[in-house]
Amino acid sequence: MYNITVIHGDGIGKEVMEAAIHVLGALDIQFNYNVALAGNECFQKTGTTIPEETIKLAKNADATLFGAVTTVPGQKSAIITLRQELDLYVNLRQVKSYPGTKSLHDDLDFVIVRENTEGLYIGIEEETEDGATALRVITRKASERICKFAFDYAKKTGRGKVTAVHKANVLKKTDGLFRDIFYDVAGDYSDIGTDDRYVDATAMFFITNPHMFDVIVTTNLFGDILSDEGAGLVGGLGLMPSANIGENSALFEPVHGSGPDIAGKGISNPSAMILSVVLMLDYLEEHDAACTLENALIEVLSENKIVTKDLGGNASTMEMAREVRNKIERK
Repeated sequence: MYNITVIHGDGIGKEVMEAAIHVLGALDIQFNYNVALAGNECFQKTGTTIPEETIKLAKNADATLFGAVTTVPGQKSAIITLRQELDLYVNLRQVKSYPGTKSLHDDLDFVIVRENTEGLYIGIEEETEDGATALRVITRKASERICKFAFDYAKKTGRGKVTAVHKANVLKKTDGLFRDIFYDVAGDYSDIGTDDRYVDATAMFFITNPHMFDVIVTTNLFGDILSDEGAGLVGGLGLMPSANIGENSALFEPVHGSGPDIAGKGISNPSAMILSVVLMLDYLEEHDAACTLENALIEVLSENKIVTKDLGGNASTMEMAREVRNKIERK
């Protein structure tokens, strides 16, 4: 049995999490769910966006499922806090084409491995007489372990090339260090191809030649931006899962946010949350179950009948989830 911490969060986070738990019920695996609080609604009830009990539950879980939270300016970010407290130094996002979607290509399949704990997102800022400054931190330790993860992931999944993305021509010290460490690590993986690209050029190549990429490894802010651009290639954020992985913990979440404009309407696309569950199952080494769930979703997307409005259908979030579960149970 796996102990899973479940953080519904705010808005459509609650709806897509309900869908995810529903489809998990069709698998021949035992899960024990521990529900925890985070986000703006949590703040309104408790005075904090991320209680210590939530952090404790996530640290002691086999994995954490995270729906979505609303972060109000001035509040502590629940997700960034969890990444830092659990040392979830990897953010992994798949850019993958699925049938029945608005993907710009029908055969894309690459991943972005983003360093998740430092860079500009450490949040060290200060006001000055002329405006404000922010500190960007790139360390040897973080750069080395994220690059090593990218190469290990490529080797484990049979991918042939890792591309480092940076801006070392301008950020000569920080991104220069990241680029140099990338090639140092690459020396231990002679069977995997390597290259590096500037982040601005990479953004262009996402549009003009996305098939050139296999595994991308990059720093925190660049990875965040490129991941959303990647989502645009394959039909939008409603189809974009992510994994946050550390040495001892992992958290899985869709990247679409809490969707306050559609929250409570029951029309949010559960695909990104379901695909995040697929990543969780792979992390738990339940590979057959991961394949079963992904294939069931693919079948529903291919038929394009019982799908949500953004996918061209009229189904509710739970109607689509029930159809995915039905596909599994019929097998």
